[in-house]
Amino acid sequence: MMRTSRRPRRTALLAAGLLATAGLGLGFAGPASAAVDRPSSVDPGGKQYDAKQVRHFLKSFYGHHGPSAWEREHLVTEELKEKAAQTPDYDLLLCAQNTPEDIEIGPVTTAASAGVGWAPVTTHWGEGQDTQVFTAYVGLDASKPMKLTDISCQAPDA
Repeated sequence: MMRTSRRPRRTALLAAGLLATAGLGLGFAGPASAAVDRPSSVDPGGKQYDAKQVRHFLKSFYGHHGPSAWEREHLVTEELKEKAAQTPDYDLLLCAQNTPEDIEIGPVTTAASAGVGWAPVTTHWGEGQDTQVFTAYVGLDASKPMKLTDISCQAPDA
């Protein structure tokens, strides 16, 4: 019987798996993915927040009328604060110019390889008025406090 080595095949499969994993992190195609600031390195083996935790964070962060001054200061990344500061006549965190009457958080999606979770946020503007939907993004690295990392004011299905 001829004995063949499985090592080259195993090595090739491992290399292909690593390339695919790296590609998933770089090729993340979630809603408004171009707007998401991804972590420079994502440890797929590291502890990450799950969808339930992200949903709880977003519901608490937005409440019924939007984030408070404290939440804006402590629960938003520095990069997003800088981005929001560039729109002084527009509240980037709400994708609006004024305060909504109510806010709902939709289903959360998480992408472990990209280190980000997101959900549609629906703002309601009173009886008979339209609603607006935008997407809020949260970092998943559980070694850090959860923070809002980005906003896409474009509707998720657009």
